[in-house]
Amino acid sequence: MIVHTSLTGPFPRPEPLVQATRDLDRGRTTPEAVDELYDATEREVVALEERLGVDHLTGGYLRWADLFRPFAETWRGFTVGPVTRWFETNTFYRQPILHAPPERVPGAIAARLPRAVATPARVGRAKAILPGPYTFAGLLDNRSGETTEALTHRLGRLLADEVRELRAVGYKVFQFQEPLAVVDPPQGPKAEAVVAAYQSLAAAFDGATAILWTFFADARPAFPLLARLPVHVVGVDLAETEATEIPALPDRKGLGLGCLDPRTTLPEDPAEVARLARGLNERIRPPSLWLGPGGPLDLLPFEPAKRKLHLLPAAREAILGPGGGDR
Repeated sequence: MIVHTSLTGPFPRPEPLVQATRDLDRGRTTPEAVDELYDATEREVVALEERLGVDHLTGGYLRWADLFRPFAETWRGFTVGPVTRWFETNTFYRQPILHAPPERVPGAIAARLPRAVATPARVGRAKAILPGPYTFAGLLDNRSGETTEALTHRLGRLLADEVRELRAVGYKVFQFQEPLAVVDPPQGPKAEAVVAAYQSLAAAFDGATAILWTFFADARPAFPLLARLPVHVVGVDLAETEATEIPALPDRKGLGLGCLDPRTTLPEDPAEVARLARGLNERIRPPSLWLGPGGPLDLLPFEPAKRKLHLLPAAREAILGPGGGDR
């Protein structure tokens, strides 16, 4: 069995960084000082990832105020909209407002990726985390005149260009955040638009690994669609999806297990994660398992999130035994 571990979304900012950003808003510090603190905290997150032996580094995406903000601030056609609740959580994002068909700006998103992993020494081990086209299209305020279906497909093509650009600088793993695919599974023309969007993305992967990660709802109703999408791994949130009822995926797709629950500070049991993983391996035989948080860990404070991450190497060892087996 091949078992991978990594973060699957943004990491929380520690209190000193939160306070520094507030101080900047109030004119009590300088942009340069806050930028240095961001860099130092990214390095701290990467050091933690490396100590825990995760397979793909992220740097925590600390500078991303939300999943969409870098796109709303840099791509043409957008403005940054009002504060909006992030699903059924106590966190928020600023809803992008789309005034015209979107156009990407080359280099803009690459410049926003965590600096601590976007280096020649680390980028080949890094994971780029991007919004999925369906979730992106479904959560923005669309005033462009395009239908949701056309916009979903267009965003797939634009994100494919981002993938090509990031492949050129060394990224080999891409994760697309698609909570809306399970919170509001697309049907009919919307589902076909999602398939078309991911077909556009697949044309850009060129040997890279593509992960589609779902969270915040039971993934089982969406599995007929998820099985059709040309990605290499489909991730589910085990706090929402019953592991014993996850169906087999076609085309040798790997299975992502969201085994850390960001809704609680209580630690998970590595032995229980191993039991679920072994049961899935015996029942559906996925070619690989990918362990990580079920949803974004930035729902938690910094220190509890750090403690939770220690489950990942412990769970992998419980699954594979001492020495780690295949990875």
